[in-house]
Amino acid sequence: MPVITHEEALDLIRGHGKILGSEQVDIKESLNRVLRQDVVSDIDMPPYNKSAMDGYACRRADLKNELEVGEVLPAGTIPQKVIGENQCSKIMTGSMIPEGADCVIIVERVKEVSPGKIRFLDDSTPANICLQGEDVRAGQQLLTAGTRITPKEIASLASVGCVRPIVSKKPIVGIIATGDEIIEPYGFPKSAQIRNSNSYQLLAQVQQFGCQAKYYGIVPDTDEAIGSIIAAAKTECDLILFTGGVSMGDYDLVPALLQKGGFTLIFEKIAIQPGRPTVFGISDTTIVLGLPGNPVSSYIVFEYYAKELLAGMMGLRNHASTVSCRLAHPYKRKNGNRLARVPVKFTADGKVAVVEYHGSAHITALLAADGVISIPIDVLAIQEGALVDVRPI
Repeated sequence: MPVITHEEALDLIRGHGKILGSEQVDIKESLNRVLRQDVVSDIDMPPYNKSAMDGYACRRADLKNELEVGEVLPAGTIPQKVIGENQCSKIMTGSMIPEGADCVIIVERVKEVSPGKIRFLDDSTPANICLQGEDVRAGQQLLTAGTRITPKEIASLASVGCVRPIVSKKPIVGIIATGDEIIEPYGFPKSAQIRNSNSYQLLAQVQQFGCQAKYYGIVPDTDEAIGSIIAAAKTECDLILFTGGVSMGDYDLVPALLQKGGFTLIFEKIAIQPGRPTVFGISDTTIVLGLPGNPVSSYIVFEYYAKELLAGMMGLRNHASTVSCRLAHPYKRKNGNRLARVPVKFTADGKVAVVEYHGSAHITALLAADGVISIPIDVLAIQEGALVDVRPI
């Protein structure tokens, strides 16, 4: 199977994606879910003319006169008196503006001249009135299907009474590690062993992206063990992530066993660094993505390709963003036959610098990184000060 470009891989992933069903959830459980409905306001906001300050509601025409205080208006009360000539009402922030008033004078600019009588210290004041509907009109669309629900969206949902929003079902993502040399991180590795960091990294990435993770553990490098776990995960998951076992070694058994297990492989190699041995396959019910065994590779492949699959399943729009920054120093590489992804950090002067990075096994390099830049195929050098696009991580 030929090596394909990053752009070709994205096109194939998008073309073979599937969108999952939807469900209603309580607003208190909606954080990080993806909306599957447009949300419109059922009311004007503000729903009435209201005071922006604590002060006195009156008529501008009377600002130079002595005024009689008619009533006190705490928030949540309906005014009982109409403001007439040389009259006012003491009003609290958020309270409904009484009929007849066209401004609110803040309390700091008022002097009580006698019981129930006030005078303003000056008349150079704004209206201090929030007009009905000046923020939102009834029927106005506030949120669009495909939006990730964050605390900001939750506030808007609550304000319009959308307390059971329709959201995408969470994709179930199976995570399977292969390799006789890896052990769970709870133990101390013996000679020729290494702790399994990939699976726990992927668990966190899946959960952070708003999906449900199902961990199948470490599978021995045998046809029987891998084939059995493929069959189980295929019936239980929307997306299966393999880490390791997808390259060209004698014990890289996953691609052939996926085909034997009913998956059609769409591609097996992408011209990227790190992440070249990336496998993408589909079955009638499930999608599979085989990630390389080195931890930086698996992290970056998840960021660029697994997220694309999961975003498609949830109908999530605009899930990836980049920031343009200038490179703090020159960057060179020896080989330009693949699109390279390089971890970088932001500098104090707003530029980006490449972090110390020894290759795709150097997982702790990501601790110092704020993002990743992409070096196009055939580009061997980038000059200091050149604009680069940083994808935050």
